[in-house]
Amino acid sequence: MRENNAITISHRDRILVTGAAGFIGSKVVNALLGRGFRNVRCLVRSEHRAKQLEASIEAYRRNASVEIIYGNLLSPADCIAATKDVALIYHLAAGAGEKSVPDAFINSVVATRNLLAATLQESRLRRFVNTSSLSVYDLKKGRQTLDESCPVETHPGILRDAYEFSKLKQDEIVAEYARQYRIPTVTVRPGYVFGPGKTAISGRIGITTFGPFLHLGGSNLIPITYVDNCANAIVLAGLKPGIDGEVFNIVDDDLPSSRQFLRLYKKNVRNFRSFYVPHAASYAFCWLWERYSALSENQLPPVFNRKRWYTYWKRTKYSNQKLKSSLGWLPEVSMADGLARYFESCRAGEQHV
Repeated sequence: MRENNAITISHRDRILVTGAAGFIGSKVVNALLGRGFRNVRCLVRSEHRAKQLEASIEAYRRNASVEIIYGNLLSPADCIAATKDVALIYHLAAGAGEKSVPDAFINSVVATRNLLAATLQESRLRRFVNTSSLSVYDLKKGRQTLDESCPVETHPGILRDAYEFSKLKQDEIVAEYARQYRIPTVTVRPGYVFGPGKTAISGRIGITTFGPFLHLGGSNLIPITYVDNCANAIVLAGLKPGIDGEVFNIVDDDLPSSRQFLRLYKKNVRNFRSFYVPHAASYAFCWLWERYSALSENQLPPVFNRKRWYTYWKRTKYSNQKLKSSLGWLPEVSMADGLARYFESCRAGEQHV
């Protein structure tokens, strides 16, 4: 592996995007093509998703070599084929939909390890961009602003959900390979990514677990990023020289509060009844649930617990200053425009239900 901290990717160098047909991955592919990169390899698992990706990149086909390959990162052979002659990797594939810790671990951590192991056979790799999550941070230390200097969780235990646990372990395996094999890596940690095609309301705002919508966020700022802005930040993390080993959080400017977001959603998409739960009450509820779960030896799974409360519902501010100063990133889509596009997509989805 090259040890030079500066990266020079020409527009002819081969770039691999894993999870290329996903919500963020497809936008990363389009952002790369829009910047003039002409040799992009897209790793996908589903033929159905590949058809959607094909349609989105059709306009670039005449001037670019866009290779769509089918593969599974749990297969070392598929990983070797995907990484052949690759100079830059954007790793976005993850077990985001997995509910159990073992499944999420296999599809995020084992898959990432296989991909990293395959890169050891390549001498051309200049950078590996690892996509993580804001949820890996430990917010119990009383910090009011979450930035890249905040500590990550060191004892995830059983109280983290499957996705968060797998992302913590994925970051660890990436750091291990970077240290042991000198693989140049950069890690990005997006907040909640929103935009057309994703209609769910973030759990940071509220939940419907018990029937009615319980609004838990209140006046908290919601760490969201519009999908196009997020994709542009991820692309820059692969191209900027001198940032190997760095971590970048991705959130947009002008973050709305949970209460503002919910009010806008009701106004622009559909109105529904919601019940606000004060922070003290939600914390007490999570503590009691966690306590009863322990006393019952997990007969009641610890779905609600203090770690989840600190991650999702603790009053926190979020900084994107490092993203701006080190990568030169600025959100191309304003929060107002992003929300308008998102709500329009949600309305269209509601009409088709």
